[in-house]
Amino acid sequence: MNSYEKQMLALLRKGRDEFGVVAVKAEFEAEGTRVDELLRLLEVARRADVRVGLKIGGCEAIRDLIECRQFGVDYIIAPMVETPYALSKYIAARDKVFPADERNDISFLFNVETYSTYTQLEALGELAGREGVGMVFGRVDFAGSLGHDRSFVNSAEMLGYVETVARTAREQGAELVTGGGVSAASIDFLRHVKSTRLDRFETRKVIFDAAILDSQRVEQALSNAIQFELLWLKNKRDYYATISAEDAKRIAMMENRHQPQVAVAA
Repeated sequence: MNSYEKQMLALLRKGRDEFGVVAVKAEFEAEGTRVDELLRLLEVARRADVRVGLKIGGCEAIRDLIECRQFGVDYIIAPMVETPYALSKYIAARDKVFPADERNDISFLFNVETYSTYTQLEALGELAGREGVGMVFGRVDFAGSLGHDRSFVNSAEMLGYVETVARTAREQGAELVTGGGVSAASIDFLRHVKSTRLDRFETRKVIFDAAILDSQRVEQALSNAIQFELLWLKNKRDYYATISAEDAKRIAMMENRHQPQVAVAA
């Protein structure tokens, strides 16, 4: 492990022991996580004894689900599930890739991230409850679907939407996770949601047990997560910079060697 990864490992262990960190997170979808990046994240997570969550590319992304099984992912999230039919496709894909005994060890969830999904909430909740599928409320994308920017995520109107989803999750016995623009300014918002139902909340890279919201150390927990993500980005930047530069000298030599020869006049 390089120096960045050792610092990331220390932060994760501290987060696990003191701040309710249960997992780290990656995305094949919007973030476009590459396999080599995921492997580095998996090593850090396993050494820290935390789980790994991965957002796949769609409701029926079979290849992504196969890789989730190969890598041993603990939380799998499907994006843009806006109808019961799309959720049924996700469930069918899950059942095709994962044997029943393996499904017992993994949490399968889908994103509630658009107003279109929200309008189908009752039917989606019933199906999710029957099939043991949880929900992840993505506040930034949901705000965008309403024509708002990120400043909307902690608003009273947004809280109303999330609390409605939380009640549905509670009634159906489904897990609820909330993410999207989570910061210190979101703490009171998340505490309100937790009074109805909230199992976990997440930043871009770190997933927390919602129980940490009862602690006075939740701001420290979020600061720890920000430090982790910053180190992750620096590590990623340096990794690809090294790859980009590794053949630079040989490229220069080859280009110089094959420059056109200018004929000299007699």
